[in-house]
Amino acid sequence: MKMVSVNRCFDGVQGVYTAPSKVCGGDMTFGLFLPAEAQDGPVPVLWFLSGLTCTHENAMTKAGAQIWAAEQGIALVFPDTSPRGGTVANDEAYDLGQGAGFYVNATQNPWAPHFQMWDYITEELPNVLAKNFSVDTDRQSIMGHSMGGHGALTIAMNLPDRYRSVSAFAPIAHPSQSEWGRKQLTAYLGKDEASWAKHDATLLMRDVGFNGPLLIDQGTEDQFLDLLKPEALAEAMFARRQAGVLRMQKGYDHSYYMISTFMEEHIALHAEALYQ
Repeated sequence: MKMVSVNRCFDGVQGVYTAPSKVCGGDMTFGLFLPAEAQDGPVPVLWFLSGLTCTHENAMTKAGAQIWAAEQGIALVFPDTSPRGGTVANDEAYDLGQGAGFYVNATQNPWAPHFQMWDYITEELPNVLAKNFSVDTDRQSIMGHSMGGHGALTIAMNLPDRYRSVSAFAPIAHPSQSEWGRKQLTAYLGKDEASWAKHDATLLMRDVGFNGPLLIDQGTEDQFLDLLKPEALAEAMFARRQAGVLRMQKGYDHSYYMISTFMEEHIALHAEALYQ
């Protein structure tokens, strides 16, 4: 593992690191904020999964999350959104290929050799963190934005004993029925729609739900609202009697301005669950 940068931040440390990934077949970069409490012992972990076109850096620099994580004494992990490099398959469209991993394990070529983001997020990177940093991977929660909100919700519902809480900002909520989602799920997983079900938050909500705190914020002026389909997820939550909150935030769009506005509340929700 290589240290790219380390900066003092709210009495903690914001670092950027690169480590080889066996599952993705190349080096992967991630950001990690450690609060001051990490100097005295392992702290709980909160994951932030970013959206299309993002790297580890977007949320790390724009979300305003470190101040609230420092206040709560929790670590923040900012993974990249896909494998990268000259040997990694890519596409001219911004919503497929590098920067658009969709947090799945691709089974189709040319994506399968590198696009194993599910295993990277849920297995490989947690092991890297546990071996190299003062974090407690027995206490984890997860959140994300847009494509990353899709990833956070689907990962949390598929691994219910792993994450104590889950939240999302403007998630891609029903990709199997969205023009935005069907393209990527077909490219990465093939045409068998049965294989898509574990990567659709609405279908998972109908089937299994989530036994823990859940919060979703969606802006009413989101320019991608028709592609995100929050109404389908809301209907599934209601039908299942899922405990949780889905809020339509008047006037907010899809940007990091929305994320930073409500970040304090999201981190407070996770901190309460992580320190129970």
